[in-house]
Amino acid sequence: MPTAAQLVDQYFEAASTHDAEAIVNLFTADAFVVDEGKTRRGSAEIRDWQDHSASEYDYTTTVLARVPTGDSACSVTVRLAGNFPGGTADLNFAFELADGLISGLTIAP
Repeated sequence: MPTAAQLVDQYFEAASTHDAEAIVNLFTADAFVVDEGKTRRGSAEIRDWQDHSASEYDYTTTVLARVPTGDSACSVTVRLAGNFPGGTADLNFAFELADGLISGLTIAP
């Protein structure tokens, strides 16, 4: 079973290549993602998020800090740089983990 750090690394690696299939496979079937104030639940909605909202802009991601918050959670601060309004943004990715997969992800400034 992957560690929290390994799951987070796999998530950002898949995100860097816009590999929606790999990202969806990192989540439990009943997982949730909160991004831009919208909650997506389950594999189908997470895939839709990856196919549309998450791929609307081209950007690079630099991990600035990673803080384990127990065996089943991890908080990661990243800097996005790309062709979205403002050009750069620092965001917090709060991962919740269960059974070797991501059970929840909340992305916020």
